[in-house]
Amino acid sequence: MDHLDSISELIRAQFDARTAARDLALTQARALTRFCSQAIRAVHRDEDEAMRQQLNEAHKLADSLRAAVAGFPDLYYAGYTQDALKEFVEANVTCALIKNQPLIGPQELGVEYNTYLNGLSEVVGELRRRCLDILRHGYSTEAERLLTQMDDIYAVLVTIDYPDAITNGLRRQTDIARNIIEKTRGDITFSLRGEHLELAIARLSEQLTGDAGPGGPTLSRSAGEEE
Repeated sequence: MDHLDSISELIRAQFDARTAARDLALTQARALTRFCSQAIRAVHRDEDEAMRQQLNEAHKLADSLRAAVAGFPDLYYAGYTQDALKEFVEANVTCALIKNQPLIGPQELGVEYNTYLNGLSEVVGELRRRCLDILRHGYSTEAERLLTQMDDIYAVLVTIDYPDAITNGLRRQTDIARNIIEKTRGDITFSLRGEHLELAIARLSEQLTGDAGPGGPTLSRSAGEEE
């Protein structure tokens, strides 16, 4: 029974270490999610310095989170850890694409492939948000560029035809991305047609103004009209 006591002490020590790692991981996952959200908000507001600061803090927290659960694979693959890293992917890729910078890959971010793809799928929603902000001020080729980025993301996601157990539910996210892209395409098309209509009206107005000006045609009086 003395041996049993030593066994129980080892088990308690391991459980204490796991519990401490779990508590730390939960705290860091919440903080990582917060910094990622703030980075995305900053890029939408064109606050570049704030965006960079938030992303730098997010990178530090992602490294710290991975280190905290390095000895506990079950904690690393737990939902809260991977969800926070998915937000990390979304923030970095969203900021890069909106700023027209090169795409950041999973190796650079230090994340699992399925986590990267799920984060990438959520970037589509942020790009739609950016497009709508642009279209509020009228049609722009920048919105077309972002729509192309969205199409490129979907073109990759739709080819990842693997079970949900492997991709962690990517198929559903891909369907959501497709619907978002189609809505955005409709919004941009509507805006472009409105732009064309405004230009056509402006040209017609200029033509009518020019015809009624000096030297332009005037209405002659009828034969019976008094002088």
